[in-house]
Amino acid sequence: MSKFYDSFQLTDRIAVVTGAAGLLGSGFCRILANAGASVVVADIDEKGATLVAEEIQDDGLLATPARVDITDPSSVDDLVKSVLHEYGGLNILVNSAALDPKFDPDHHEQTSNAFEDYSLEAWNQALDVNLTGMFLVSQASATPMLEQGNGVIINICSTYGLVGPDQRLYEREGHPPQFKPVYYSVTKAGVLGFTRYLATYYAGKNIRINALTPGGVFNDHDDEFVEKYAARTVLGRMARKDELNGALLFLASDASSYMTGANLVVDGGWTAW
Repeated sequence: MSKFYDSFQLTDRIAVVTGAAGLLGSGFCRILANAGASVVVADIDEKGATLVAEEIQDDGLLATPARVDITDPSSVDDLVKSVLHEYGGLNILVNSAALDPKFDPDHHEQTSNAFEDYSLEAWNQALDVNLTGMFLVSQASATPMLEQGNGVIINICSTYGLVGPDQRLYEREGHPPQFKPVYYSVTKAGVLGFTRYLATYYAGKNIRINALTPGGVFNDHDDEFVEKYAARTVLGRMARKDELNGALLFLASDASSYMTGANLVVDGGWTAW
């Protein structure tokens, strides 16, 4: 049994997490560090990345903050070069950075996002971050993975990359209509296509690429939203922010050594109906 648990260990492995200052990204960094990895906490929010890294360091674990703009090729190249210079390799990449329109208390001033007048500028910005950014970071990370003969890439998707948004969740009586915008479903569906492409492209190279698809994660949403969301799930609730960490560790570790090109869905049964 101990050999089985050893397969989850990441000792001496170097992990880069983008979007690491975010709700899920910060947890991903912590679980990887707890499993023994040296974690590069990468985010465009340098202050947030530093805070996450310091909290991990305070627990005696290995974490280094790094600022990166995943839409800027030179910024991405600088990130990977600095990781290779400091650690000598790159074993695990978690592509968690993404634009994701929220409906929690911190984002109460969000615009309606109606499709009929959704701006081309906002559409292009979302494509740059959610797809092109993932492309750039994966491309830069693949070269050292090929050279060292191993690597794991995990792309964070969404249930809205599998099914269309239930726009009823965002309705509020007496308030103007709000919508989950078109780019979110489109880019998250693209993440799955990108994952499958890379997995087959690197066939025989000992580089595994999988997707992790979370359902809705509670972040102080109002009671009406939580009630509506819970009614759409088999388990009858939203996820806690730590409930994706086990799946992430599984995909990052040798415990998932026979998985590539797959999509691990952790959504409380949302897509099972």
